[in-house]
Amino acid sequence: MKNLSIIILFIASALIVCNSQTFAIETAPHISDREIVERLTRLEEGQSAFREEVKQLREDMNKQFDRIDKQFDRLVHIMLGIFGAFAALCGGTIWFALWDRRTMIRPFEDKVKKIEDDIAANRNKLHTFIDAFRTLSKTDEKVAGILKKFNLL
Repeated sequence: MKNLSIIILFIASALIVCNSQTFAIETAPHISDREIVERLTRLEEGQSAFREEVKQLREDMNKQFDRIDKQFDRLVHIMLGIFGAFAALCGGTIWFALWDRRTMIRPFEDKVKKIEDDIAANRNKLHTFIDAFRTLSKTDEKVAGILKKFNLL
């Protein structure tokens, strides 16, 4: 019995040692050269199809970018138009205000100039008239009172 247990122990340990080494490696299926070539051909076809798809996506992206660029250009032109219209509106308003003030002030300037000319022309007459009243105030008390009231005497 002792012999039997030693043999069983020996067989079990041999199976454990051999089992771990033999079952660790899977055997590859046998592939022929023809199958390898066929698979490589399919792989290359898939890669070329993938490249074409990437190329198409890149072209689509470039078209989309071009459309976006055109839209931005259009928006920039619209903004410049709005800015130009606003600048023209502001300039027109300022011009109208200056023109209105100038046309409004010119008649007043003309009237003031006419009054100044009248005063300059009548200045000698006015001095003569005041001198005449001063002379009259020497004989008339009422005239003297009025001239004193207006600080002309």
